[in-house]
Amino acid sequence: MKALQLQEYNKFQYVDVPEPTLADDAVLIKVGACGICGSDVHGMDGSTGRRIPPIIMGHEAAGTITKIGKSITKFKVGDNVTFDSTVYCGSCYFCSRGEINLCDNRKVLGVSTPEYRQHGAYADFVAVPERILYKLPDGMSFEHAAMVEPVSIAFHAVNNLPMTIGDSVTVVGAGMIGMFVIQALRLKGYGKIIAVDLDEGKLKMAKSFGADYTLKSDACDVVAEVAKLTEQRGSDAAFEVVGIAPTVDLAIRSVKKGGRIGLVGNLKPKVDFPLQQVVTRELTIYGSCASKGDYPACLEMIARGAIKVDPMISAVIPLSEAIPMFDRLYKAEPGLMKVIVKPDGVTH
Repeated sequence: MKALQLQEYNKFQYVDVPEPTLADDAVLIKVGACGICGSDVHGMDGSTGRRIPPIIMGHEAAGTITKIGKSITKFKVGDNVTFDSTVYCGSCYFCSRGEINLCDNRKVLGVSTPEYRQHGAYADFVAVPERILYKLPDGMSFEHAAMVEPVSIAFHAVNNLPMTIGDSVTVVGAGMIGMFVIQALRLKGYGKIIAVDLDEGKLKMAKSFGADYTLKSDACDVVAEVAKLTEQRGSDAAFEVVGIAPTVDLAIRSVKKGGRIGLVGNLKPKVDFPLQQVVTRELTIYGSCASKGDYPACLEMIARGAIKVDPMISAVIPLSEAIPMFDRLYKAEPGLMKVIVKPDGVTH
């Protein structure tokens, strides 16, 4: 089969590779669409330590089952499916509690670390265990289904924070996950939603998705402006959806005393941390990793249009033409959000 493989850091090749072997508890999926995730773009240069070459990346995908293992009972050949990006074991302490994103044996599709290598879906076929599969709603396109993973990440992050209807919230980072966080906040009944970013185009889109106010972070004192909008207290909560020191610091300083901060972004493995701000203002920090069982609800919301995904999709291209797109995404080309690749010849 054909696959887009990271052969060495910052070097992809569109190559022939063996079709995945099929375990008894797994299915083989003909990939219909796969989104290019920011974690792949930022990981391809080696900076995250989670894309050690050679690796076939890609974890935001959907397609059609073409083969099933001997022990498969819930799915059949011909089913259109998507799958969790987290390959959890299903039997450890955390899995038994439903905390599959914290699985002791957790692997992520399209990721390679010193501990494991799990090839992903930038390929004609991908094999995944039955336990991470979800059937698609009738009529859902593969492109829309490929968006469920980032949607689920946003909802998991929002669900992690205790909230009261009407609470004000600042969202630092209006990239794709940030946009879905804003949509989730709006659906869940938050009050004032304040979006913060450097990109005017992203801020305009954030407003269309439900942000009440937008702040261009290089054009104003964000903390002061948030205070003005919240009776000089600061917002009740904040979400940091970038993962670098300046934005973590900004999210922490934007909340009121006793406020809550959800950390979602993780571009950098370590950041400077404003410890005194957190301690003396009695703030609560919530980490958020992937999602846990949120796919069915998120698929349903996408299917009925409660969550808008089309405005995020900048391009749909053949897998064989994807290499230059990674460079464009790496350079953060203005206006370029989600790019979806489809194996050559797939038209559905």
